[in-house]
Amino acid sequence: MTDALLAALFVFVLASFIGFEVINKVPPTLHTPLMSGSNAISGIAVLGAIVASGARETNVSVILGLIAVVLATVNVVGGFLVTDRMLQMFKKKEIKA
Repeated sequence: MTDALLAALFVFVLASFIGFEVINKVPPTLHTPLMSGSNAISGIAVLGAIVASGARETNVSVILGLIAVVLATVNVVGGFLVTDRMLQMFKKKEIKA
């Protein structure tokens, strides 16, 4: 394993652990505002995945980049759908006369 790959793997494992611990400690009432903020971060992840897959250095980078694009896009779309559904709950219902 090269030093760069080992460093990237270390950052990935550390970020996964810290992300899990942070999200696990958020109270349920804050999940929706937190999710709408994380959609912006996921959008940045989509752009990074496109850049990574576009480099075409190896077939592995293209495949991993494609998987990253798909997963980040699903995350963004799902986050917006959940946020929209949550915001619909706060709208006043019209009373029909």
